[in-house]
Amino acid sequence: MKLLLRAVAALVVTAGSLTLALAQSFPTKPVRLIVPYPAGGATDFFARTVFGKVGEVLGQPIVIENRPGAGTTIGSELVAKSPPDGYTLLIGDMGTYALNASLYKNLKFDPQKSFAPVSLTGRFQMLLVVNKATMPASTLAEFLAYARANPGKVNYAAPGPGSPLHVAMDLFKQRAGLNLVAVPYKGGGDAINDLLSGQVQAMFLDIATAQAQLKGGRIRALGIASDRRNPAMPDIPTIAESGVPGYVAYAWQGFVAPAGTPADVIAKLNTAFATAMQDADIRRKLAEAAVDPLTGTPEQFASYMAAETSRWASVIKASNISLD
Repeated sequence: MKLLLRAVAALVVTAGSLTLALAQSFPTKPVRLIVPYPAGGATDFFARTVFGKVGEVLGQPIVIENRPGAGTTIGSELVAKSPPDGYTLLIGDMGTYALNASLYKNLKFDPQKSFAPVSLTGRFQMLLVVNKATMPASTLAEFLAYARANPGKVNYAAPGPGSPLHVAMDLFKQRAGLNLVAVPYKGGGDAINDLLSGQVQAMFLDIATAQAQLKGGRIRALGIASDRRNPAMPDIPTIAESGVPGYVAYAWQGFVAPAGTPADVIAKLNTAFATAMQDADIRRKLAEAAVDPLTGTPEQFASYMAAETSRWASVIKASNISLD
């Protein structure tokens, strides 16, 4: 019996030593970063802008791999089922971590249990925009008055069912007490084209996308969804100050490893990311794209993820949105 206990104790010590050695030497080979969106989108832009520098800090390249599809669940499931060694990571957004648990009844992983949070990475400010020709409103107050006087007659683009842009409008409708008609689109490109042509009257857009369209003169920004005005657009008021008190919505991102990844590996990844985010050139590029850079501890990310999951679950339930 004593020999058995000694053998078990030796195995425990050996396993602990191997875990410690892994964390201390990590990384010894390239790291994969899964982007669950196609190349060219906001998440892909952030990954390619920032994680090259993260790789420099770690001393190993970070290889970005796009695995789009099914509302980010294809790429997310791949990471959830990967070995918990820190060599396969996921950069996802609020859809990945906070919305999908409510949107998909048969999700094959739990966003809060299948991943080890590393850090929040950034958040994207959004604008409520309208077509000037088809929406006779110059301010948010006028839009609210017109929509309330014409229930069921104002439509809006809902790009990517269950996307941040979609649920931001649902929250807006609920908080403002509006009856607006959703026009669904598979992606943002067609939605923007129809907004510009007047086929739809309104939608939410991230600022980076909206800026180019605003210069064209066919759309107007009525309000910003964040909790403060954007210094680059000081004349655009927040939605909260313009008639919908308490309204705040951001599209945010963060990166994770598979659950069970050693804490020392998570800490090393977190530190490398925080260091990379101090790079002046990176911060300039993010500012030009209207991205608020974020850092923080894994614990802060986990708490934020849980709070956002709860917050948006009630919005999705009230809107009766389901993707399976």
